[in-house]
Amino acid sequence: MKKVLLGLLTLTAGMAQAQRYSTEVFSQVQVTSDVEYGVNVDFLTSDLTDQAQLITDITDIKTNLGMGNPIPAAYFDPADASTNVKLTRINMDIYEPVGDTQTERPLMIYIHTGNFLPPPLNGSPLGIKTDSAAIAMCESWAKRGFVAISMDYRLGWNPIASGPTGPIVRRATLLNAVYRALGDTKHLVRSLKAEAAATNPYDIDTNKIILFGEGSGGYVALAYATLDKQVETEIQKFVFPGTTDSSYIQPAIVGDVNGLGGLLNLYSDNNSSSDIAFVVNSGGALADTSWMEAGDAPIVSIQCVRDPFAPFGQGTVVVPTTQEDVVEVQGANVFMVKANALGNNDSYQVGYTYNDSYTLAARRSYGATYSYIYPAPFNNITVNTAEGLFPVVRTLGGSTFQNEGSPWQWWDPNSPFATAVVAAGPPPVTAHQASLVSNMDMSSSKGRAYADTIMGYCIPRIINSLSLPIGIEEGTALESKIKLYPNPATSVLNLKYEDPNLTIDNVIIRDLSGKIVLKLEVNASQDIISIDSLKQGAYLIEVTSGKDAFTQKFIKK
Repeated sequence: MKKVLLGLLTLTAGMAQAQRYSTEVFSQVQVTSDVEYGVNVDFLTSDLTDQAQLITDITDIKTNLGMGNPIPAAYFDPADASTNVKLTRINMDIYEPVGDTQTERPLMIYIHTGNFLPPPLNGSPLGIKTDSAAIAMCESWAKRGFVAISMDYRLGWNPIASGPTGPIVRRATLLNAVYRALGDTKHLVRSLKAEAAATNPYDIDTNKIILFGEGSGGYVALAYATLDKQVETEIQKFVFPGTTDSSYIQPAIVGDVNGLGGLLNLYSDNNSSSDIAFVVNSGGALADTSWMEAGDAPIVSIQCVRDPFAPFGQGTVVVPTTQEDVVEVQGANVFMVKANALGNNDSYQVGYTYNDSYTLAARRSYGATYSYIYPAPFNNITVNTAEGLFPVVRTLGGSTFQNEGSPWQWWDPNSPFATAVVAAGPPPVTAHQASLVSNMDMSSSKGRAYADTIMGYCIPRIINSLSLPIGIEEGTALESKIKLYPNPATSVLNLKYEDPNLTIDNVIIRDLSGKIVLKLEVNASQDIISIDSLKQGAYLIEVTSGKDAFTQKFIKK
């Protein structure tokens, strides 16, 4: 278990007052990384073709679990040929505000994207709990006073199945991948609730758990909100062709809709509820609107109108790497209308008025008709009027798959995942190059701008739905003891400490990406800081004293 402290990278300190949840009121975030929350069968590395060996392995694993014995290491080693069934440890990262005194805090759970395959096998640099957008959003939630968790979940399906049975194999394996991720998420929620009932180490209010699903994670979050009966996995498009009751999802094998039971499932009931209070999806889609019923969790949905991989309206999921069709689903333009009609979003709509800039931007698209990504007669789409829906309209691409589905994503072009070759060519294509096709101007600044929009639209609705007690948070004590001038500055910054007894640990200057560009010598009363070496632009100066921190944005002219 690893803990790190993250300094504030946006302008929040220096404010005399700020509202908890709606703004970033804490200057530091503590991250506890790689906390194990589950162990289960790994469908990526297991060989499940030998039925006799499968039964032998599973019996041995479950016998050890039942007796309280450790599971032999061979089951965790894909290279160990003595076992065919392989297990994986599933982890999460936990983000908490430093200096918070509240003992019951709402929890945001981030479910990452990735096409249910690991990078770069998925053709992308993204698809883990430490994706750039995941870190940025979890930091922001924690600074607002939430606890945030970025979770990993099990991956694995066959997107390249071909031949006469190819479409069936793709559909069956993808639906099972989503289903397993749903089971992992429900296990996480139950585990957190059981832990909170005992010691509550993360000071969570288990009645106020919000799921945030991004991209592929959006499918999981939406399924979590709506799939609550096993019969719902047996509708016609989820059963093998030529049958009426043989579902691609077999609960006797993979467990029920709560993630419990099943031959190839190790999760057990801890008598805790898996109920959650709210769902947000940014991308992804709902497997079927027939799953929806009155009483489901409230939903806020952000989706690109021209998303080429997950339809905004009624359409088909497409494999990003091969561009093959998988299964018909419904996007936000469809399911948000039904969610509102069922009254599921009344908790943040009835009695509330939203006239903020984000809401007004969303409403400007309601009723508008846009050129769409498909040939006639499907070459136009009209956005439905559905409060709680934020339609993201990006420029129409030159071809279907040059349209954007996730402008809030960004990545390091030089990371090992990004530089990995995902298509042999010629010329060879890297994951970075492949992902740029549908996010041509990808950058940190662009991604963070869209993340800010997501926050600005979702947070007020979460606050109202969950009746979060917005309080006025006083600025940190350190803020009142430090004065920075002039701002903007040309060549010199003055940093004056009003308290002569103040002990300063660090003074650093970062660029807006968070990179340290200057480390400063500390004086007990005042620092005169030369910034001649800095290029013109915006920077952040950060002063830390113990657990307190002061961060302010300044401009170098």
